[in-house]
Amino acid sequence: MRRMIITSSLLLAMSATAMASQVYKWVDAQGVTHFSAQPPQGQESTSVNTAAPPPKPDVVEEKKAAPTFESIADPEQAAIDAKVKQEVAAKEKERKKYCEDVRSNLSQLENNPRLRIEIDGETRRLSEVERQKRIAEAQKSIAENCK
Repeated sequence: MRRMIITSSLLLAMSATAMASQVYKWVDAQGVTHFSAQPPQGQESTSVNTAAPPPKPDVVEEKKAAPTFESIADPEQAAIDAKVKQEVAAKEKERKKYCEDVRSNLSQLENNPRLRIEIDGETRRLSEVERQKRIAEAQKSIAENCK
């Protein structure tokens, strides 16, 4: 059964190129453009290329390859832009670390009802009310700061 499916799939895929035929274009005496699989009798026609165009290159590659006018025109502005990009990347890294920590804490709060905290060198257990309050705070923090 598998062999039959593979064979029929291959035949179907190859038949698309075999079924592609030449298309002719011509304009009649009234100025109407016609397209047909057969050239007209006694009239001049041109063949139309029916092959698919090549895929467009990725826009991201074009942006990386082509420098912007501003970066060429003003190197001082380019340096400032690079500095700002570094700062934004550093803040994003900090935000991701914060979100990871908050999610980890939330998981601990939700999965462990017997949590202990240390306050002023003294260890005590969290009450259920305190635990629920911290769960709500963690969920709110995640909703506000983490995407």
